[in-house]
Parts: sequence; structure tokens; C-alpha cells
Amino acid sequence: MASTGNKDQHNSAKRVAVIGAGVSGLSAAYKLKSQGLHVTVFEAEERAGGKLRSVSREGLIWDEGANTMTESEIEVRSLFDDLGIQDKQQVPIAQNKRYIVRNGVPVMLPSNPIALFTSNILSAKAKFQIILEPFLRKKSDASKASDAYNQESVGGFFQRHFGQEVVDYLVDPFVGGTSGGDPESLSMRHSFPELLDLEQRFGSIIVGAFKSKLSAKREDLEEAKTSVKRKALRGSFSFQGGMQTLADMLSKNLSKDELKLKSKVLSLSYHHDGKSTLDNWSLSYASDRDKRSQGSSFDAVIMTAPLCNVKEMEITKGGKVFPLNFIPEVSYVPLSVIITTFKKENVKKPLEGFGVLVPSKEQQNGLKTLGTLFSSVMFPDRAPNNLYLYTTFVGGSQNKELANASTDELKHIVTSDLRQLLGVEGEPTFLNHFYWSKAFPIYGRNYASVLEAIEKMERDLPGFFYAGNHRGGLSVGKSIASGCKAADHVISYLESSHQKLLK
Repeated sequence: MASTGNKDQHNSAKRVAVIGAGVSGLSAAYKLKSQGLHVTVFEAEERAGGKLRSVSREGLIWDEGANTMTESEIEVRSLFDDLGIQDKQQVPIAQNKRYIVRNGVPVMLPSNPIALFTSNILSAKAKFQIILEPFLRKKSDASKASDAYNQESVGGFFQRHFGQEVVDYLVDPFVGGTSGGDPESLSMRHSFPELLDLEQRFGSIIVGAFKSKLSAKREDLEEAKTSVKRKALRGSFSFQGGMQTLADMLSKNLSKDELKLKSKVLSLSYHHDGKSTLDNWSLSYASDRDKRSQGSSFDAVIMTAPLCNVKEMEITKGGKVFPLNFIPEVSYVPLSVIITTFKKENVKKPLEGFGVLVPSKEQQNGLKTLGTLFSSVMFPDRAPNNLYLYTTFVGGSQNKELANASTDELKHIVTSDLRQLLGVEGEPTFLNHFYWSKAFPIYGRNYASVLEAIEKMERDLPGFFYAGNHRGGLSVGKSIASGCKAADHVISYLESSHQKLLK
């Protein structure tokens, strides 16, 4: 992680506005405050957490947004060490048991290469293509392949390396389950840059992954010799009470004056008179009483609101309107989250493990959902002992209309799929429906224009920094990392401004 400097006197006088109290905004605010800066977080909704949204009702606990996360990013490990949140982490039971539907039946996803070749999830032909991949690939010439490199879809990339069957039965359900997207509409460059890098360096994904794993193990051994730092949890995890616990822990660090809920930012204004480096930004917002309020002045701004919301704001620079027409339209994935419970005696084919993903190809077998998490199997405290609690996702980029269906229609769809996959009988004893109209931004083939627009805002507006899942990745961990990096940029910017003031 970049150096964050000391809690010195000039930092303590600086004020930073953070717009949006999702996990990236809260992480940025936590880091800034820990370095002695004055922070104010503005959130249009009545709660903090964004896509971290846990509910406790009728003896049940469920998540309507992100259900788990990982500690893959160094920023996440550092934040958790600072928060002291490890005792609240919850590791799923049998999380390595994950299922993908093939021919209408759940098949356990192989957890290692040997299991892959003994599994019936892929045909002999597809397995043979995987074996041959290290021998058929060649290092590509980045300059010659630049256009293809920038435009290739996730589906096209994996099809080149492993064949269409791997795309249909491994890649498609994975991207559907993690982003609601589909392999053909997602950009490889923006969705899986690490794998593209492996191809550039090694030609083969398998060879590159193997060498990277060996290198990571060597680094872990070296770190173990020189450091007593806590080892990161492997795999996915949640928290006692759900993912909202993380947002609540971050929010506890902020006072009521520092976390302004039901406060929609309407305008931002940058003005620099050339004499001082302080208080260049002013902000106005509408409070929950629907009064237009003038915010205080700030030295820097971290924006974490979705770009579709940023475009609704009025930004001025030096008294002139800063036009936002260069920000392209961003496509979003709609998603419905359906929580159901069934009496255990009415589930005739229960599965132990994390959950089941449904490839889009399985719609030909009558299945319409994206997948289902076995929430109370992973975390037994989420439901009474006599019930199974399931979290099912419907919609995504390939089923946008279905995401917006009525609760009754979705109840029918989910029950039908669970009947086929798990043998549920009768109606659910409990059902809850939550709809995300903009669950995820789609990292499509033209997403470079979105990132260029973000960079233009940061370049043309001194002290303005952007964070969130519109850049760098969609996962909770990536969003936290994005917020922490933005905080680092703010600290560097303020220190640089302070040095100029002293000259």
C-alpha cells in the first residue's frame, strides 16, 4: 500500500468530502480519518453500505446484495487489521463444494485438475482441449494484436484457449454468478486483465497460472520469514450478521456530522484564487427535509457515486459550468434477489456446499435463474434448524426483462428451478424479493471510454478523485481497494499542495 504519511498538523486542518457511503466511500473515509483528516461523507440513501445490505427478520438473516468477499487485495487485509474485525468473520461450511448445472442436473465443480478430468462436467473432447492448451498457444505480439486485445470478449478469449464447451459450462455461469454479465458482452481487457497479462507473458493461461502460483508461494515464504503479519483467509467469507457488519464497523468510526445520510449532493464547485491551496471545493446538497443546504468548503473530493448519478450533478470550475457530456452512457445489469425458505423435510435432494450456478445454455432444460446460494448450509446461524434458506438470483444481462418481473412470477420461477435442482416440494414458507435496477456496471468492449472519462475528470478537476466499482473491478475487495487508493491519492495531493504553499 502506498505510504499515507503521518498524522501531522497540516493534515489535521484539511477537509475532504466523500460522496457515497458504499464500501468504497466508507473505506476511503476510514483511511482518511485514520490519518487525521476531517472527513464528511454524503449519502443520498437513508442507510450506509451501498451493495452491502443485510436483513434480520423472523429468525432469518440474509443478504440482498453481496453475500461473500475475499481477502485477495492487500488493501483489504490492511483495513481488516486496522478494524480488528477478524473475530466477526464467518467462513462458509464446505465452501469448496460448488455446483454447476449440466443437462438439468447439478454437477460438483472440480476443485483441482485431477478432479476435473474425472468429473462429467465436461466432455472428453473439452478435457483434451484443456490438456493441449499449453502446447498450442504462442506468445502474441502486443503491437500487432492491439485492436484484438482491446476489443476481444471474455467468451472469445476463453474460446480461443479452451473451446466453446468451457465457455458454455464454466465461464458463462461464473461471470453470470459474479457480475450478472455474459461472456460475449464483457470485455476481456476490463474484466480479467490479469489473465490477459498471463497470455501476453507466457502464451498459455495454464502455464502462466502455474508459474504465478509458484512465484506467489515463494513470496509467501519470504514474507513469513520477515513478518509476523496475519495470514489472509483463503476463499470466501462473510461476517456474523451478514455483509452489512463490515459497513457498520466502518460507519461506527464516523460521527453523525461526519456521515450525512439522506443527503443528496446536487452540485460541486471548484474555485482556486491562486493565493491559497486551501478550501478550493464547495458543495451543496438536499437534506432529508428537502431543503437546499450549502455545505462547507473542502480541500478535496472523493466521488464514489455511479457515473449515471454523477451526470445528474452540476459541477462548476472557476465560476463556469464544467460540462459532463463527455461521460458516456454506462450499461448496468438489473438483478432480482429472491430469498426463500423451505422445511428441510420438503427438500428431497439437498446439497451440501456453497451453491449452484446455472449456465445460460441450461434454459433449454427449463431453468431460468442465474444460480442459488445455499445460505443456511454455508452459515447455519442464518435460519432455524428445521429450515433451509436459499438466495436465488434472477436476471442479468441475458434476462433483463425477467429481473423486473413481479414477485409472484419470480416466486414461480425460483420454486420451479429449485424443484428441479434440489427436489423442493410445495411452496416456500418464506419469501422476500429485492430488485436492483443497476446491480453492476457492465465492463463491455467499449468500456475504455468510461475509464477515459473518469481520468479526464480527475485530470481537469484538481483535488477530485473517483473510486468505486466503475473502475478496477466489481467485487467487494476491489471496491475497498479502490476507496483506499483514492484516499492515498488525496493524501499525496494535499501534501503536495502544502509543500507548494510553503514555497
